[in-house]
Amino acid sequence: MTAVRRAALLLVTALLVWESAGPAQAAGYRYWSFWERDGSRWTYATQGPSTAQPADGAVEGFRFAVSEDSADASRPRGTADFATICADTPAVRGKKRVALVIDFGTTADAPSGEKPPAGRTACAVVTGDATSAEALAAVAKPLRYDTNALLCAIAGYPETGCGEKVAAKTDGTPGSGPSVGLLAGAGVVVVLAAGAFWQARRRKNA
Repeated sequence: MTAVRRAALLLVTALLVWESAGPAQAAGYRYWSFWERDGSRWTYATQGPSTAQPADGAVEGFRFAVSEDSADASRPRGTADFATICADTPAVRGKKRVALVIDFGTTADAPSGEKPPAGRTACAVVTGDATSAEALAAVAKPLRYDTNALLCAIAGYPETGCGEKVAAKTDGTPGSGPSVGLLAGAGVVVVLAAGAFWQARRRKNA
């Protein structure tokens, strides 16, 4: 391969690397996701809290975050064991106990001007036919819903907004550009390409 061709190939590579280094953003939504504990793992609930009816001893979670869809949603963090969460809550005849994990998310996912409260757990004691929404209301008021019954706020957080679309990276972190490593790699290729091209011209003019 001639020096000129080598220089051209390196320049093309540099352009491709630089283009791939651009910010990969996708539409995300800021909302409370609803989870059910299945053994040792969280699973995204297949129905909303207003219709789900947990059994006695169930563990459910709520997580506030920015995500693109259910496959990308962030899981609740912290203790998620019924025996631990409801250890100090005795059983009541005719009622059921539901362990709840409430994760208010991170500062990066918070609406502008708001700070997420610390996450917490609670053991709700409700009637046997109570829904997950009723269990949540028993321990984390005030709740806020929109006109479509979408859960917008738990314990008053966030103060405003409800499932709004926001800019989000593909890994779920709001707004950012290319990584330092990727940009550095692109810069190295550009330098190499420029050097090869300069050498090619020098040899040609010699």
